[in-house]
Amino acid sequence: MGGIDVANGIVGAVLGIVFATLFQQPLQDGWYRIRRRYSSAVRSLRTRGEEPAPASWTTFSLGPLHTSALIVEGDGESAIAAEAVHIQVLDEEVVLPEDMAGWRAEIEGESARREAENGAPVWNGPRYAVESLDVSRTALEEHPLVHLRLRPTDYYTFLAAQQLDRRLADGTTPRTRYLDPDDPLAAPAFLQCSFAANVAVVTADDMLVVSRRSDRVRMAPGVWNSSVNEGLSRHIDSSGRNAPDLFAVARRGMREELALEPHEYTLVLLAFVLDADRRHWSAHFSARLTTLTRDDLRARMSRGVADRWEHQSFDHVPFRPADVARYLLRPDRVHRWAPLAPALFHLALVHEHGRTSVERAEAQVVRRL
Repeated sequence: MGGIDVANGIVGAVLGIVFATLFQQPLQDGWYRIRRRYSSAVRSLRTRGEEPAPASWTTFSLGPLHTSALIVEGDGESAIAAEAVHIQVLDEEVVLPEDMAGWRAEIEGESARREAENGAPVWNGPRYAVESLDVSRTALEEHPLVHLRLRPTDYYTFLAAQQLDRRLADGTTPRTRYLDPDDPLAAPAFLQCSFAANVAVVTADDMLVVSRRSDRVRMAPGVWNSSVNEGLSRHIDSSGRNAPDLFAVARRGMREELALEPHEYTLVLLAFVLDADRRHWSAHFSARLTTLTRDDLRARMSRGVADRWEHQSFDHVPFRPADVARYLLRPDRVHRWAPLAPALFHLALVHEHGRTSVERAEAQVVRRL
């Protein structure tokens, strides 16, 4: 009997692997198609003969500045404690659908050609994809609890999945096939291969640091962005099988992009934000330098910064609500922002000055445009 049980177990395991290999992705694709059709049918029934209902999720905007940043958790006034963030790393890597796998192969081939021609390939770094982000509250104080589930992936898969509007064989696109505009938090992990820490840095003399991305970076070249933007790396940010620490990721970005050490600033987690258009997730932080002024920071950076090549310039803006709002809406800035940066600066202002005074100042600036 023991031999029969072992044989049955082996056969069952083999059949399970075969089933997963042959049918998992088709079943997943079919599930997403059914869900999209169901959602469309429900919307049609709800709106037939009625005025369209306002969207339950709206992205961040300020006057003429409209972004795709969806603030999922956090209002700026209350910080999110480090112990309130629970991260689980799942074992199975992200797998692209069969009709998108060729796009990744194209990127891999392009990288090989570039390496052969000039020795500069597209580095295929290990990274994480977001399986889900769920928010709950503690029983008594109703403090936030954030549960983030990640899957292993790599940079080539991320680049392939960024082609959200590229046509598939059946004429659909990844955006129309897999994403529901009425449920922006529902998306397969293979379309969410980006998670970063974005930090709004304020100097000791109350100057907000604003960066402009280099024209040499592959993603979003030349746009104005957060003080620090550091992507979550599977190779760097996970020790062994341990889950990454988002505060450690932010501190790594502070060190690599601004040459700042942890004892030189205070760091606060403000929010979790999704770029609903490109499916990029972010943990939004604010950091206040304890003694270094704008001039001190400039002098520090003049002596060398590890990732200096990622930025072409930095601006410094008085960290007052009206000044920051005017800067965000400057004619030469308003359409040149990375999607997640304006919401970050707004939340950092709210944390420092309070929601009422910030929104009053922003409204006055918008009225005077």
